[in-house]
Amino acid sequence: MLKPSAKTPGGHRIYSNDDLMRMKHIQFLKQMGFSLQEIDEMLAIQDRNWSASLNNQLAYVLEEQEKLKLMEKYLRELIHGMAFEGKARGAAVHKLIQLSGHSQETKKKYRELLFKEHEQKLLSRLPNVSNDDPDSLEWIALIAQLKQNMDAGPNAPQVQRITRRILEKTDESFSGEDEFLDKLWAIRKCPEQSAQIGLYPLEPALLELFEQAYEIYLSRQRGQSEQKEHF
Repeated sequence: MLKPSAKTPGGHRIYSNDDLMRMKHIQFLKQMGFSLQEIDEMLAIQDRNWSASLNNQLAYVLEEQEKLKLMEKYLRELIHGMAFEGKARGAAVHKLIQLSGHSQETKKKYRELLFKEHEQKLLSRLPNVSNDDPDSLEWIALIAQLKQNMDAGPNAPQVQRITRRILEKTDESFSGEDEFLDKLWAIRKCPEQSAQIGLYPLEPALLELFEQAYEIYLSRQRGQSEQKEHF
């Protein structure tokens, strides 16, 4: 593709400034992902009107970006799903396959059906297994910790600490939205509806543990408040 302008008597190649410029063109086009054949065809165009080739390459790059974004999404979901499941990592694959059975359009339809307009905006604040923002990562860690301590029971100190932090985070994101939270919890406890709106599947036993721990936490908080009133 790059031929020398001349050779010395000893057989050494001599490259002119035009040759060096052609080499730079080849390197530049190669960096943009063109094959050597495509580069050769483009350099053969005398007027350097590469618009069609460049537009085609841009379309290809954008398509590949979308594929990579989708792959990134699936990988994050699997990594975070495994964090949820702990030792039962195979369950994460099974659950994500189930979740992928609902298209984005279906999830959107059910969200519009089950939630009011302002509540649909609140859904964007929920943790997302596809993201790695600090908020979502903390939610994932809390649920994973709760799952790891299921055998300890709802009254265990570590379960109560996790429950308190979950309630603190809930209040940080959804303060004053009790009606929305009640509705979301009812949906979360129904596996079919939970999957329909795109929530990562959680075992009924885990949800029951949290519900029991929540009741114990509230009871203790009320007891402490009553003691303070006496003083």
